[in-house]
Amino acid sequence: MEAAGGAECGDGVRPVAGYPFFVRLRSKRWSDPVEPGDGFRLLICRIRPRGVSKQKETWSAWWPDLGPSRPLLDAFHGKDGPPISWDAYAARYLAEMGGAQQLWRIRDLARRVAAGEAITLLCSSACHDPARCHRTLLARLIEAGGERGRRPAAQSR
Repeated sequence: MEAAGGAECGDGVRPVAGYPFFVRLRSKRWSDPVEPGDGFRLLICRIRPRGVSKQKETWSAWWPDLGPSRPLLDAFHGKDGPPISWDAYAARYLAEMGGAQQLWRIRDLARRVAAGEAITLLCSSACHDPARCHRTLLARLIEAGGERGRRPAAQSR
């Protein structure tokens, strides 16, 4: 288990670079089972899951502005032409996270993680590859502390 540099340490748990202790920053699908170590479960989808009543929500809060915009999702899924590449998607998502509201939220999450709070980023139940999901890009932004000039590069496959 590596505790620096943001390498994943099994079951979606990621250490936060620059901290001498292990902080749990997880990412999952919203439909994955709730676990005791999840802490603050944050839904980061632009569109709220359909058919889930308020009483059956598995998340602590929903911040849709940390999800990719509808036009970006449409471009990635090829709704208006050929689908854009993962690299193009990642670059556009990271640019979207440069807005004032997004930066404020990312910095807030970074502060909370640095203070030792466990946070689990939740994405769509249809998302099966965390390596190609905005939740992984967002986790890297949180690890970087939300600093404007320290945007992580997207990993291509």
